[in-house]
Amino acid sequence: MSKRKLTKLQQTRIKQQQEQATVTASGQHAIVTANRGKTVIIEDQAQQTFICNIRQNIDTLVCGDHVIWQQQDETTGVVLALEPRTNYLARPDRRGQAKVVAANIDQLMIVSAVKPALNTRLIDRYLVAAELSDITPLIVFNKIDLPDKIKMNDFQEQLSIYTELGYQVVFTSAKQDKGISDLQSILVDKISVFVGHSGVGKSSIINALLPESPAEVGEISDSTQKGRHTTTLAQLYHLPNGGNLIDSPGIREFGLWQVKLQQAAEGFIEFRPYLRHCRFRDCLHEEEPGCRILEAVKEGKITDMRWDSYRRIMDSLREAP
Repeated sequence: MSKRKLTKLQQTRIKQQQEQATVTASGQHAIVTANRGKTVIIEDQAQQTFICNIRQNIDTLVCGDHVIWQQQDETTGVVLALEPRTNYLARPDRRGQAKVVAANIDQLMIVSAVKPALNTRLIDRYLVAAELSDITPLIVFNKIDLPDKIKMNDFQEQLSIYTELGYQVVFTSAKQDKGISDLQSILVDKISVFVGHSGVGKSSIINALLPESPAEVGEISDSTQKGRHTTTLAQLYHLPNGGNLIDSPGIREFGLWQVKLQQAAEGFIEFRPYLRHCRFRDCLHEEEPGCRILEAVKEGKITDMRWDSYRRIMDSLREAP
């Protein structure tokens, strides 16, 4: 009986599998701890660091990526292959293309603060990104040493919307070392990414968690009340009690990448009980008759704040290139 002839696609796949097997057999496993443009810093299984060049057929590498590499000398090597990612966090760049921030993440630590002003819309965007990427989100509200008791009560009331939804909110003051021990216990044995506006104190929190870390601290601009960028490149740090954290460059806006209009509602956990119960299958939950989510908003089961965030996200998705 003659052998079945393989198609060109099957032959290509077999060749790729064979090449990958060869790379895996000849290389070593490592994790990317920093990207420096044309090179990356990797850490091998013995926790030794090397500066590595990247093969041209490999996409951009980010903190948290698992790679196969070969050592060249005592301090350098070359990355041969990127191992499959379990998940990743991405945002669109100026051209509308994906800019991956970090990969293989367990937790997204969404840092907000008294200054710059609490931005619940940005928090909601991060929450949607985390929910759609299967990453556990937590909210860290920093600089609680700044407001008086009355103003702090207002902040707690705004953030109570998230605790009522089941999200964990941690109140911290990196300056006064408040809430840092709570953060330490949350971060144990996890890979966590710190994200948020410039100036909210991500670097200060990291310095409190890791006194020997080189994270630079910036100030709030007096004229704009927005943070100045202090972290320019993402960096992965090891925690003394176990686990890793990734500090990402501060961003003032966070767009959702490759999220379809029909997917956005899935990122709002309080919407989920009502999804697929609308009159129309293609309901976008905006003005359609018989929409269960609109009914839930009218009944007070979904807050106006979160409903407004959903509508703004839908508008931004329509405007995306």
